[in-house]
Amino acid sequence: MFARFSRIPSGVFLGMMMFLMFPASANAMHIMEGFLPPVWALSWWVFFLPCLILSIRKVKHLVASDSDRKVLLALCGAFIFVLSALKLPSVTGSCSHPTGVGLAVILFGFMVVPLLGGIVLLFQALLLAHGGLSTLGANGMSMAVIGPLVGYVLWVMANRLHVRKDIAVFLCAAGADLATYLVTSVQLGLAFPDPQLGMVASVSKFMGVFLLTQVPIAIAEGLLTVLIYEQLNKRALLGTTQGGLR
Repeated sequence: MFARFSRIPSGVFLGMMMFLMFPASANAMHIMEGFLPPVWALSWWVFFLPCLILSIRKVKHLVASDSDRKVLLALCGAFIFVLSALKLPSVTGSCSHPTGVGLAVILFGFMVVPLLGGIVLLFQALLLAHGGLSTLGANGMSMAVIGPLVGYVLWVMANRLHVRKDIAVFLCAAGADLATYLVTSVQLGLAFPDPQLGMVASVSKFMGVFLLTQVPIAIAEGLLTVLIYEQLNKRALLGTTQGGLR
């Protein structure tokens, strides 16, 4: 099994390591610790916990039925960690960055992502001062639940319409990325409504600021995910995954 993975080009992993070393502001985060009012931070945790529990059950079933999937799951987790560690300051208390969830969605379906994303967000909050524990529920819902779900819907629809595989992969990865920041805009707009124009106006303002930086990031992430998917596909490493539709 590991011999097969040794044939993945070293350039893919070197590229991922370059992402890790990309300079970023130490103050740039997901939604940072303490930024959300307690009632909203707790509310998003309430939504995220059931998704996390279901994801744990899904991953346990996957690795129990086929231990070969463990390496691909680990690769997907590392991909999420590396890309989401890129931090480009966008608005006060948050940032824009790739999410990396598209690859996991394509290979295993969106239900594995709440666990992988939750682990990534926990490590980043504890070790990198990126995000926070109180806001992990909100960040988890945007990056590890709703974003991946949107990407999965785009992936399934593209395959049912017999869209070219590289285009389907791109749509999944880029769509999940953009959906994450649409949800983040809603979360911030709900927590901090405009004093005069209300919540809708606040969401629109956050969305406008985020999309200026997120659209090119989503395009870049989509292209990178296509390259990695094609390398895995060429080396016949997708046969044991539910999302590896070819």
